[in-house]
Amino acid sequence: MAGLASFAYDVFLSFRGEDTRYGFTGNLYSALNQRGIQTFFDEKDIRKGEELTPALMRAIKESRIAIVVFSKNYAFSTFCLKEVTAILECYDKEKKKNDCVVLPVFYKVNPSDVRHGRGSYGEALAKHEVTFKDELDKVNKWRTSLYKAANLKGFNFKHGNIKLFAIFPTGVINHYYIYYFEYIDKRGI
Repeated sequence: MAGLASFAYDVFLSFRGEDTRYGFTGNLYSALNQRGIQTFFDEKDIRKGEELTPALMRAIKESRIAIVVFSKNYAFSTFCLKEVTAILECYDKEKKKNDCVVLPVFYKVNPSDVRHGRGSYGEALAKHEVTFKDELDKVNKWRTSLYKAANLKGFNFKHGNIKLFAIFPTGVINHYYIYYFEYIDKRGI
C-alpha cells in the first residue's frame, strides 16, 4: 500500500487458510485472477524457503487493495492478526492520498462479533491474552485492529449465491474502475 508507482499487486488477500483457502477465498482468488487483477495469494506468491513474515509484510505494502476475509478461526492465527494490523497501519498512512482500500469480508461470522471480540473472536483473544500475558499490549493492538477493520464498510456473506462488488483505484484520485464478479457456492461452504 505504498506509493502508486511501487504497487506489485492490485489485491492482497488476508484469510485463515483452514477456513477458506479451498472454498471461498480460493474461488475469490480465481475470479480476480481470471479478470487480470494481480492478486497476492500466499501459497502462490511466497517462494519455498522464503521467510514468511517479511514476505507477507512486503506484499501488504506493495498492494493497492487489501481484502480481509474474516472467518470463524481468523483471530486464532497470530499471522492473520499481524496481517490485519499491518494492513490497517498502511491504510492509515495512505488513506489521505486515496492510494489504498481495505475491504473486510465477513464470511460466516457476524461483523459485530469481530468488532466487539465476541464468539470465536472473544475466545481467540482470551487465548492470546494467556499466551502473551507478558505482552498484553500486542493483544490489545490486535483487538484494536479487529475493531477498526470491522468498522469499515464491507461485505457480510453466509453462503449461497454471492455477488461482490470490489472497488479498485486507478491511480487518479476519486476515479475508480469497478470490477464485478460472482462467486457461486454450490456446496454451501
